[in-house]
Amino acid sequence: MNTAVGLPDPPLVERVQQLWHDSFYWIFNHSTQVAIAAILGAMIVGLLLGAKSLGGKICASDPERNHWRSVFGMVLAKTKLWFMIAVAAEIVANYAHAPDDLARTIHFVFVIIATLQAAIFARELIIGSIEYRATGRESLGSALNIIRLLVTVTLFAVAIILILSNLGVNVTGLVAGLGVGGISIGLAAQGIFKDLFAALSILLDRPFSVGDLIKFGDVTGRIQTIGLKTTRIRSLDGEEVIMSNDKLLEQQLRNFHGIESRRILLTIPLHYGNSAAKLGSLSEGLENVVGKIPDSRFGHAILTSFDANAVMLELMLNSTKGDAEIRDRVRHQAITATLGYLDAQGIGISYQASAKPS
Repeated sequence: MNTAVGLPDPPLVERVQQLWHDSFYWIFNHSTQVAIAAILGAMIVGLLLGAKSLGGKICASDPERNHWRSVFGMVLAKTKLWFMIAVAAEIVANYAHAPDDLARTIHFVFVIIATLQAAIFARELIIGSIEYRATGRESLGSALNIIRLLVTVTLFAVAIILILSNLGVNVTGLVAGLGVGGISIGLAAQGIFKDLFAALSILLDRPFSVGDLIKFGDVTGRIQTIGLKTTRIRSLDGEEVIMSNDKLLEQQLRNFHGIESRRILLTIPLHYGNSAAKLGSLSEGLENVVGKIPDSRFGHAILTSFDANAVMLELMLNSTKGDAEIRDRVRHQAITATLGYLDAQGIGISYQASAKPS
């Protein structure tokens, strides 16, 4: 009802005809303003098209998405033509003072389109950020697919609620219903979501990657695959250890990947019968001998304490490569070289104390 005059609203056909009439009247009587506004709108569309083209070129230059710029390029590339047209129409309507009915119609359509475009931008930004963090994690493809689905459903559900609210629909009940439904689904599938969030944590935080050597509990092994629910580790004994992602992240992990050097510390007990002069020259002599071992860096060789049955010598060096196998080889060569030097110098080792290599 038309509450202002107490008469029924005109039929839809008549309202559309009136809208067309007012629109043509406005265009012919405000042609200069409309033309200027149209030029401004066309410039905005041109800028948006340029941004879309730039985004496409950025994505093409970095197909593997190894840089953040490719994420923003992907967002720009998703700018829709209907959004550009809606922006131009909104500018024309506001600048040229379109009739009220036409201006409200254009604004109404603009709000709907802008909301959908914002959801598309947000989706690409979130998913692009996750995929950037997941570079090189092809084994987590199943997790990424589920994350894409959840992000898409969530963002477009929010967009639809905003659009309905703009239409004047009371969305309180809808929001409450979605909240209750979400809680119910979450409780029913909490195990699945726990595994999913564990996989997402591995994606974003990167505690380990495929090929890394890790240690947890009494297991030391190399990561083979990282899946949606489990991670498979090949232990040093050759066994395949399968661990739930959630349980694995609850433990203290040691990741040996990226170690640049490893310290080797040897404690050698020397007999009290050795002369002070010979013991005093050990540091320089051992540096000349041990310092020649490949893939090693000499630290020090110093006398540290008086034991009950020996004078304690501490020999420290580093393997300059992080592999445990290289460290073991360097330690072996350091022990044999030290024993050879001590024998050549006539320096005796106390047999009532033992060395403590680490």
